[in-house]
Amino acid sequence: MTRGLETGSDEAEGAAPSRRAEVTTFLTTCFVIFPALAVGFVGAYGFAIWLSQMIFGPPGPPAS
Repeated sequence: MTRGLETGSDEAEGAAPSRRAEVTTFLTTCFVIFPALAVGFVGAYGFAIWLSQMIFGPPGPPAS
């Protein structure tokens, strides 16, 4: 008989991550992934504003 979920072993799901792996993943997320996403979002927003000003002109009072 094959080993798996029928026997109640955890081999089919893999071993539980160690505490060190969890801490490493958390620190990588906090200090690498989130700052990179923040820079990307701010850059994308700035690019969208720049592009809209190229198309519609800069903001200001209406021309008289």
